[in-house]
Amino acid sequence: MNENKMCEVERSMVKGQGKIRNFLLPFALISVLLFLASSCKIYSFKDVSVPAQIKTIRINFIENKARFVDPTLSPQLTDKFKQKVGSQLSRLTQVQSDDADYIVDAYISDYAVTTAGVSNQQAATDRLTVSVHIMFKNKYSDQKIGTPDFEADVSRNFDFSASLNLNDAEAQLATTIVSNMTDEMFNRIFSNW
Repeated sequence: MNENKMCEVERSMVKGQGKIRNFLLPFALISVLLFLASSCKIYSFKDVSVPAQIKTIRINFIENKARFVDPTLSPQLTDKFKQKVGSQLSRLTQVQSDDADYIVDAYISDYAVTTAGVSNQQAATDRLTVSVHIMFKNKYSDQKIGTPDFEADVSRNFDFSASLNLNDAEAQLATTIVSNMTDEMFNRIFSNW
């Protein structure tokens, strides 16, 4: 076979492969998208929903009962949690009476520092663990309306450089700790997932 004929045969084979590739590419993309869309259903989160019967909530002061006490954490966490509930669930009225539909009691149960990472036989990273114990009561729990009564712990770790002392680390992490713990508490109580 001469050289021109071979080049022509190779070109037609390459064109044929290109046509097949161009034909299969949309099907492959559609298949991948359908797979991803269907798998998302497994991991989908439901919105926060509170039944219409639930109109009031009482959020008590979040005490600090941990062995180590950061004196600013309790008031900041209490205020931030009340703000989040007020902004996310604005139709709920926050009250101080004992006959509220929902009652949230909580306390900081753990506030401890451990070594999280070592480099050259010295601590490189420390970890502050903050845990909150939640006691949630629902006036309508026996009627199976809304979130049922429960007790649970939520916890988060906050890493910081071991070269910092705890006071400096707390100053850097304070906003993050309060924000993350507020989210953990809110999600545990109100998110249906």
